[in-house]
Amino acid sequence: MTKTMLIDAAHPEETRVVVTDNNQIDEFDFESSTKSALRGNIYLAKVTRVEPSLQAAFVDYGGNRHGFLAFNEIHPDYYQIPVGDREELLREHAAEERENAADEDADSDQATETPSEDDEGEAVADIGGDAHEEASTPISSRALHRKYKIQEVIKRRQIILVQVLKEERGNKGAALTTYMSLAGRYCVLMPNTARGGGISRKINNSTDRKKLKKIIEKLDVPDGMGLIVRTAGAQRTLAEIRRDWLYLSQMWEEVRENTVSSQAPALVYEEGSLVRRCI
Repeated sequence: MTKTMLIDAAHPEETRVVVTDNNQIDEFDFESSTKSALRGNIYLAKVTRVEPSLQAAFVDYGGNRHGFLAFNEIHPDYYQIPVGDREELLREHAAEERENAADEDADSDQATETPSEDDEGEAVADIGGDAHEEASTPISSRALHRKYKIQEVIKRRQIILVQVLKEERGNKGAALTTYMSLAGRYCVLMPNTARGGGISRKINNSTDRKKLKKIIEKLDVPDGMGLIVRTAGAQRTLAEIRRDWLYLSQMWEEVRENTVSSQAPALVYEEGSLVRRCI
């Protein structure tokens, strides 16, 4: 099997990338200079409206339209409630996220080694793999939403750090989340998700999964952070994955520094260009 990547950047208004497999087109993607991709970008933003009927907030992050932030995409750190109540919620939240991660690992360990049709479809949906989907947005604690409504804990003009999940479409603004994910070559770092280490569900080989679990345990990921090994990391060594983890940790520190020195709305982290992501 021979795979080849072809990059066409001859025209300044558009860059196109195609991956061929034995002279057959396997993947294709393009990026336009007139409409840059927002997905994966991180912004310091301001809440402009809280909508109780939708249980969501509209957020000014500097885009053409205000972004849409659903209640279950808001981290409890942003809840404007007494400190003691927030700490209790965070403990419950962390416990449920760890339980969800353990359930996902168990499901993946029981999977066959042959990828499903859905997995194959996702694999070619975006050149280089969709790192943010591999990490997946954490499932917010149901207990949090039984106790509170969005209008009780999120206020207008509140400053919040958000990441773009979905691009603007038509009259709809971008879909946002406060659960961050930074994609590296072999890993995805989730700096405010208390689920420890994990492995992409697309890695189905049980031997690889056991090896990667041992590697993750040696990385000493801090409490309150999550690290997912991507499919590209299946055959990688401890040294390679550790190097990627340290790179992502430094990237997150830079995001934090940019956030402190910025005034909302402001871009504090931008995903790499199409060519960089592909390579």
